[in-house]
Amino acid sequence: MANDIPALINSLNGSLPENAYEISDTLGHIGEEEVLVAMLKLLSHENDENRIIASRTLGKLKDNAAALPNLLEVITAKENVSIAGDLLVALEGFDISDRFVEIFKLYLFGSFKVSNIAKDLLDYKEFDITPRVIKKAKKHWNHYSNNVKQDDAYLLRKQEVEEMFDDLESFVNNSDLT
Repeated sequence: MANDIPALINSLNGSLPENAYEISDTLGHIGEEEVLVAMLKLLSHENDENRIIASRTLGKLKDNAAALPNLLEVITAKENVSIAGDLLVALEGFDISDRFVEIFKLYLFGSFKVSNIAKDLLDYKEFDITPRVIKKAKKHWNHYSNNVKQDDAYLLRKQEVEEMFDDLESFVNNSDLT
């Protein structure tokens, strides 16, 4: 059964078995198109746990770029607000280098868990940063700043974001010199 892909996929469609994470690992390692398609379908399953295991499996696939837009859509869907952080963890297994602004928006507007996971992604993943990316991120920051309570938490976030923008602008300016 180790390589019986349909049986492994089917085991994640209903009530999840105790070894669901092992099955997810196996399917992620197999990494065939059939697994990708099945996990994309499973992202719309009625049960939260099944959507989480699908996102986890997608994050483990070697060739998972085609799944990224769908996963980002699922992460931000209103029906997934309670599990968005669990879904977001899967992005660790994706190339999100061209998704800085989307991750930055999750950092700003997400729940506490989502915001912290997004911050980790912003801190530890590599991104393609251009002046346009910085401009878009600043636009979202301005929107956030104008619509949030200006309390101590805001001041802390403001300091983090200003340092982030300073670092990004310095990076872009220094890379322009080379």
